Amino acid sequence: MFKNLLEFWKGKDFLTQVLEEFKKMLDDTEKMFGSVCRRLIYNEKEPGLEDKIYAIDKNVNELQRDIRKRIVEHLSIQPSVDVPTSLLLMSVVKDAERLGDYAKNLLEIIDLLEKPMNRELYSKLFNVMEKDILELFKKTKEAFIESDEAQARTSWKFETKIKNRCNEIIEKAAKSNLTVNEAVCFALTARYFKRIAAHLTNIATSVIVPLSDLDYFDEKHRP
Repeated sequence: MFKNLLEFWKGKDFLTQVLEEFKKMLDDTEKMFGSVCRRLIYNEKEPGLEDKIYAIDKNVNELQRDIRKRIVEHLSIQPSVDVPTSLLLMSVVKDAERLGDYAKNLLEIIDLLEKPMNRELYSKLFNVMEKDILELFKKTKEAFIESDEAQARTSWKFETKIKNRCNEIIEKAAKSNLTVNEAVCFALTARYFKRIAAHLTNIATSVIVPLSDLDYFDEKHRP
């Protein structure tokens, strides 16, 4: 469905502008995630990090509002046309906005830590999951912006591995001999990683599922 809609609207100002702003949302939230992870996991100091993250998030929120405004204005002019496209865009834009919220949640973990995160223990539990998620950002952008169905399916498989690993980490943290502080912070990190991966995959798989199945791709394709 989405591929056909893109072909129909190719070159039209409405879709071109919306897709440009949507890609900017994904680029910005990817920057937020990367910056926070460098501080949280590797304890890399970046002056003004919190101000930077909240400024980017404010811009992401403004982009979301602008896209919604464009969609509403478009439908007011052509109320019987492009409703599926508009509903799809409304859905994925919300997913992109949530990416920024979870990046801020990860930032909050830094203040919860009693001491810098144990990198050796992090690696043992997570391996290089933050890099996997950064790769998922790239896969998601390729899948959505280019309407790449193969990449969308790859993204879902990628996310499934991240989700399963995060569930294992949370269980291990709950049953471990870690300090309460470490267990809570590792569990929260896993939880937020899992949600970021899920929202990215919702965006990626929107190019291959019916509108009614958005956000439920994994349920429809569970083995």
